[in-house]
Amino acid sequence: MASSVEYLNYVLEQLSDLEDITYRPMMGEFIIYYRDKIVGGIYDDRFLVKPTESARRLMPEASLELPYEGGREMLSVDVIDDREALKELLDAMYDELPEPKKRKQWKSKE
Repeated sequence: MASSVEYLNYVLEQLSDLEDITYRPMMGEFIIYYRDKIVGGIYDDRFLVKPTESARRLMPEASLELPYEGGREMLSVDVIDDREALKELLDAMYDELPEPKKRKQWKSKE
């Protein structure tokens, strides 16, 4: 089941207190970025984040779920309706997230 644009818009609205939130559609789902780092995504209308130490500390009751078959477990965001808690969560996670990978430039053979 693909995620709905309505749920994406809801999550983006809840994250609107943060600057530089972007997303990218990916095979019917959405990858969520905060200041160019991947924090998680929306999978089957569930907002899941990477299981960093900060995320586990701030959401101790959150369940680990698979975003898709064969994927790595992620934390289900259990504070989706609390904008302040979401802001605190993503701010706390930021320094623990890996730096974005440099994309290789495609060169044509001429």
